[in-house]
Amino acid sequence: MENLPIKSLAEADRPREKLLEKGRHVLSDAELIAVLLGSGSRDESAIELAKRIFLNTGNDLAVLSKFSVRDFQQFKGVGEAKAVALVAALELGRRRHALAGSVKTKVVTSADAFEMIKGVFQDLPHEEFWILLLNRGNRILRKEFISRGGLSGTVVDIRMVFKPAIQHLACSMILCHNHPSGNLQPSEADMKITRQLKEAGQLLDIPVLDHLIVSDCKYYSFADEGAM
Repeated sequence: MENLPIKSLAEADRPREKLLEKGRHVLSDAELIAVLLGSGSRDESAIELAKRIFLNTGNDLAVLSKFSVRDFQQFKGVGEAKAVALVAALELGRRRHALAGSVKTKVVTSADAFEMIKGVFQDLPHEEFWILLLNRGNRILRKEFISRGGLSGTVVDIRMVFKPAIQHLACSMILCHNHPSGNLQPSEADMKITRQLKEAGQLLDIPVLDHLIVSDCKYYSFADEGAM
């Protein structure tokens, strides 16, 4: 049976027209992807292509969000421009989620800190190291990106960690990095850098209160585990 282009579908079934008429909330995940794609190929419509892409993830948005430009380009009908548009849209969603944690600005527990920082690590396929800078009332001054690494580690320069803390007159800080594997147990390198940064913080009178290792939905707290 011949595949039909989107233009030949009933207007109510076209994702862009459907969005304009009924609102974005009525579109399925595949239809939203089809809107971003704009067009399919000679062999299939944008909706069919979107469904094929989504099916390849097991219909899991979390998996789709980790796709790179190259991953999208593996699908026939997705060139560089479409792949870049998809990755950019998914990144905007991730950043929006990251900002949502800033509504509550005071950190009392490790769970508070996790809520503040988890959005920046969502869907990352590599390790990143961030810090939360706090004022005297344990309120968040800002989140600071420190370094990016590979699948199993990232290099942390002690000077680069404390530079923004000094610039922004932070009274304390919380260290944060992710483990893309989902294994939250600290490595020897994690424990070593935690000790070094804690000692540096004591010298500079900018105490390191905690170090969180984060996955998509869980975390390990050095302070809670008595490892600080």
